[in-house]
Formats: sequence, C-alpha cells, structure tokens
Amino acid sequence: MAGLSISALLIRFTLGGLAVVISTLVARKLGEKAGGIFAAFPAVYLAALLTASLDFGGAELVNYSILLSKGAMVGMTINIVIAIIAGYLLPRKGWKKGLAQAVGCWFIISMAVVVLISY
Repeated sequence: MAGLSISALLIRFTLGGLAVVISTLVARKLGEKAGGIFAAFPAVYLAALLTASLDFGGAELVNYSILLSKGAMVGMTINIVIAIIAGYLLPRKGWKKGLAQAVGCWFIISMAVVVLISY
C-alpha cells in the first residue's frame, strides 16, 4: 500500500465521493430505498481495481487484483451484516445512537475478521 501513487489515490477519492453524492441525489429524487441501493455501490473497490494498473504491472497486478477482490468479498459481506444491524438499531435507538452503535459493531466485526484471517 505504501507504493500507491498520488494520482491513483486521487482517482479513488474522487470516485468514492462521487458515489456518495449520486446516492444522496438518488435518495432525494427516488426515495430512501433507491438511494440505499446506490449507496451500496462498491465505488472504492472498483476505483482500486481501475487504478491498480497505475501502481502495478504484470504478475504483481494480477496478484494485487486477486487479493483486493478477496478482501472486497469479505468487506461486502460485513457491510451486509452491518446494514441488517443498522436497520434494527436505528429505529429503536434513534439515528445518532443507532449509527454510533452500528459503526461500533462494524469496527468490532471487522477487527475480529482481520484477526481470524491473519492466522
């Protein structure tokens, strides 16, 4: 990760931010469910794949893409679990407390998964 170029990081930042803006606009125009579907768009993952060729080449690019894809599958699974948890917590705890607890759950689950896959 230390070898990533500034241009690759800027592209990832821009595409991720653009996905947030688009999901917000879609939610305002078409409703929360449609906005939620757009919010689940894996912009950071796709941006990372698109810009990998700026930082890697050949077999290193293939290996990086495979590792990135495996990590993205784990991360997306965690996101599904957190969306279910947030759907439960937010109506019951209010948006501030529910969001804080959902983020806390995400952190705990993510760290547990990192520890499990590190061994």
